[in-house]
Formats: sequence, C-alpha cells, structure tokens
Amino acid sequence: MTAILVRHPRGDLLFDTGFGRRLEQHLAMQPALMRATATFSKGTPAAEQLAAHGFDPARLAGVVITHAHWDHVSGLDSLPGVPVWVTAAESDFIAGGGDMTSVARSLDRLELKPYRFADRPYLGFTQSLDIWGDGSIVLVPAAGHTPGSVIAFITLPSGARYALLGDLVWQAEGIDLPAERPWLARTLVDVDAQAVRANIAHVAAIHRRFPQIRMLPAHDARAMAALPVFPAAAQ
Repeated sequence: MTAILVRHPRGDLLFDTGFGRRLEQHLAMQPALMRATATFSKGTPAAEQLAAHGFDPARLAGVVITHAHWDHVSGLDSLPGVPVWVTAAESDFIAGGGDMTSVARSLDRLELKPYRFADRPYLGFTQSLDIWGDGSIVLVPAAGHTPGSVIAFITLPSGARYALLGDLVWQAEGIDLPAERPWLARTLVDVDAQAVRANIAHVAAIHRRFPQIRMLPAHDARAMAALPVFPAAAQ
C-alpha cells in the first residue's frame, strides 16, 4: 500500500497512509474471509519514512483519505493529531460501525476534518473541491466503494497530471478495459457496485479524452512505481 505526499506552498498533504506500525493488529480486526484471502508485507510506515529524511509529519496540513478502509488509514497510528480530511459521508461511514472501518475508530487522537463539495463541475463530475483554489489539487466525489470515496486530481507545476483513484479499481486495467472487480470482491468490499461501475465508466472516458492524466489505483504497484520517491521527488 502507498501514501503520496503532495507539497504545496499553502500546505503539504499526504494522500492515504498505507500500513502503520500495528499492521498485524489492524489486520486481525478485519473479516475472516479477508484475512484468509489477502497477503500483506510490512514496510516502514509513511510517517517514519518522512521523519527519516528530515520532514516533520506534524507539519502536514492534513491527510486526505480516498476512503476509510483499514489499509488506507492504518498509518494514521503514526500521525496523531494531524487533521484527517474526509467527506461528510465518509465521516458518517466511520461512525456507523462495521468491520471495514474498525481501524479508523480504534485510532487514538483521530482528528477528522469533514468537508463538503461545491457545485462546481470538474471533468464531468458535477461537484468538486479545489483545495487550494489554484487547480493543483481537486477532489471529486466517487461514492460506491464506500459512501464517501473520492478521487484526487493532481496537477504539478511541470504540467504533469495524476488521478489518485483510491480503490475505484485495484489495477490500471480496470480503467483501460474498463472492468470492475470480480463478483466476490465486489460483494466483500463495495457498498454500491452500480455506483462503482458508473464511476469506472466515467473515469475511463476521462482517460480516453485526456491520456496525459496518469491513472493511479492505490493497489497497483506497477502504476505507483512510476512515481518519484521521496525525498528526491520533493527537490
């Protein structure tokens, strides 16, 4: 799993966190079928990687989570007190209980910062949130995998563009083909498979029209490997 640091003069943001220090404990909180069918490798938590290179994680303006499933929030255990930006719908999803958000509820000093979208169209989405007001980081609602899932569109000063898809799809082929998850996976992890299907079709259309936007599913190691790695990427 990955965490992506986006630096900006008005505030640096971390998108998702990947796994934290208590990976085994967090995995044990998941449904039995998920534990039985999934394999994970423990790496260095994002906060520790940042700190090792002289970046104080406490200076983050926030952590923006694409959704609140455990493998995207586990690393928050190393980021106490950092604001966690979530949609209002995802905040309600966390509070509503269930195994899939049990890790989020278990975290100490979890400071949720709910936000709402403006009625401003962006790439065909009817609503959006331009975080810093300059088009560099734009969030759009992509409910379906969870009630408050989001996609983040990032535009760098160089003009390079990325779409952080979270778990809309697990591999880039989900957009290229396009294709949704297998039936069992949809049943286990998606709250609204029809909404996921519609969002996949929408993003696939964006990809065809704007092939320069690099699509980054959170679980696709091949796609993520193309990104520059901190700290060199921050220079």
